[in-house]
Amino acid sequence: MLQRWLKFYLDLNGRGHDAGLLFLRVTISLMMIAGHGWGKLLAFGERAASFPDPLGVGNELSMALAIFGEVVCPLFVAAGLLTRVFAFPVLFTMLVAAGIVHADDPWAKQEFALLYAVPYATLVWTGAGRYSVDGWLRSRLQVITD
Repeated sequence: MLQRWLKFYLDLNGRGHDAGLLFLRVTISLMMIAGHGWGKLLAFGERAASFPDPLGVGNELSMALAIFGEVVCPLFVAAGLLTRVFAFPVLFTMLVAAGIVHADDPWAKQEFALLYAVPYATLVWTGAGRYSVDGWLRSRLQVITD
C-alpha cells in the first residue's frame, strides 16, 4: 500500500503528469464555458450590438470571437484535440480581457481574466498529455513511423 502511494506520489511512471493535464484541461474548460462563454452565446442577439470592441473589428465580430474563445476552443481543449492550437485563442481572449477591456478596472477584474489565462498558457506550452485525442493520435503516428 505504501509503495503504491509513493509510486503515485513520486510519479515514477509519468502518468500522474498526464492525469493532471487531463484534470486541468477538463475543469478549466468547463469553468470557462459555464462561467463565461455559455451566457454570451445565449445572449448574442441581445448583447452583440453593445459588446465591447477592443480590437476595432466591430461589436458583433468581437462578441463572436469571444464566444469562439470561450465556448468552441474550450470544447476542443477539454477533449484534448489540437490542444495547443485551441488553447491559444482562449489565452489571447483572456489577455485582451485583462489588458484592454478591463485595463481601467480594479486589479480584481484584471486578475480574474489572468487567472483563466495561466492554465491555457500552460496547455499551450505542455500540450494535452497522454490522456487526450492528441495523445491517441501521437501514439498512432508512432506506430506508423516505427
